[in-house]
Amino acid sequence: MTELARDTERPLEQSRSTRRGLFRHVGSGLCTAALMQLFHTEMYGRESTAGREILDTAPRKTAHPASAKGVVHLFMNGGPSQMDLFDPKVELDKRHGEDYFKKIAGEVEFPEAAGALMKCPFKFAQHGESGMWVSDVMPHFAKQVDKVAMVRSMHTTNLTHEPALYKIHSGSEFIGRPSLGAWVSYGLGSENENLPAYVVLDDPLGLPVNGIDNWTSGYLPPVFQGTRFRATGSPVLNLTRGFEEPDTVTQIERELLGKLDLIHQRSRTGYPQLGARIASYELAARMQIEASDALDLSRENAATLEMYGVNDPTTASYGRRCLIARRLIERGVRFVQLFINSQIWDNHSNIGTSLRDACLRTDKPVAALLQDLAQRGLLDETLVLWGGEMGRLPIAQLPGDKDAAKAGRDHNKNAICTWMAGGGVKRGFVLGKTDDLGFAAVEDRVSVEDWHATILFLLGLHHEALFVERNGLKERLTGVTKPRVVSEVIA
Repeated sequence: MTELARDTERPLEQSRSTRRGLFRHVGSGLCTAALMQLFHTEMYGRESTAGREILDTAPRKTAHPASAKGVVHLFMNGGPSQMDLFDPKVELDKRHGEDYFKKIAGEVEFPEAAGALMKCPFKFAQHGESGMWVSDVMPHFAKQVDKVAMVRSMHTTNLTHEPALYKIHSGSEFIGRPSLGAWVSYGLGSENENLPAYVVLDDPLGLPVNGIDNWTSGYLPPVFQGTRFRATGSPVLNLTRGFEEPDTVTQIERELLGKLDLIHQRSRTGYPQLGARIASYELAARMQIEASDALDLSRENAATLEMYGVNDPTTASYGRRCLIARRLIERGVRFVQLFINSQIWDNHSNIGTSLRDACLRTDKPVAALLQDLAQRGLLDETLVLWGGEMGRLPIAQLPGDKDAAKAGRDHNKNAICTWMAGGGVKRGFVLGKTDDLGFAAVEDRVSVEDWHATILFLLGLHHEALFVERNGLKERLTGVTKPRVVSEVIA
């Protein structure tokens, strides 16, 4: 019998005492460890960073001094028309009705409906000490222009809503990446342990295109996903107790659950998302009082409610959410995001009325938010963002009956107008330029990656240093590109 055969017949205790037995058992252990690592990566989509992975929203240090502590993102679903709101084009007025389709045929989503060049149906005027151009459909915002930095030269990479929305919110055209708000809360945490770091105020009338994917945490721990708050009624469903009991009893129950969770977690250190799930349950318990208070607009005076348009049926819904955004920022929420349903800025037809209606719903509340933050001393430390996922074309988009009176504008990825305010941004400033017809950004161009890098910079974060390791790669909001921080808009 060979030595190998004799060794395999020995009891386990004896085989462990030989060098051959030692290597055999150590080798199987290494295989097991490697297999567990593969399982872990497969399950969680990232390599284990035991002891370093961030699973809570405790406040964290910034990479450099921050200009802004929080963000209010006023997202305008659909793609607002730049040449009808903030970027007047004299040449477009002069050449109204001229054929232009052949020059931009590859940029038209619905070529069968493409018409000639179409002038703006509204009147422009300069406003404020800065002399910023705003059309007459935004009379309230026009009074606040000296608080904002207008960017006329932003552009994106896709002219279809779904990928364009993924791009503006997550830096990628593909589903499953962490959103901007998730990255910010991951990098900075929250200043209020009783409220989520990232709150979403979506429209009660319905979800936007791409639904909840717009505020996903992607491959980041789920604690950084946007938490939806309802603007009316209970802010979060199932937040209140199902039955009445003394507060002391509830506190004892929570402490017991906390101890049991800790025991459970200590024996399962290889499950990083377990900590995030426990943290979310604990947060929900703390939110029972704080969230209800934050959304209680009865604490606001009549003048404030009037300023936001809360009592006007046209502006009530968006006005409530803008006012709630201010109350959340006051309470240390890091990132507040507002959506509006029905793609109200997607003005494919009847732009003379549909664009005006979009402005009627949002203009007064947005202006009120800027004014309110400023008079409370909050604008200097709050970054306010306004914009959509794309712009519009300078040509008309005609309905099936080719009635020019019903014309709108098709999608355009080459030119977007957006603005920023507060939080270290220049005031009454305009950056960039589009061509004579407003079709494409031509000077001081700003990509989506540049925009993201600038937002992170104002919050004290560096776009290259904010990453997670996943499948051997350092995943970032700005991807593998080399974006620039748009220093021109920074005060």
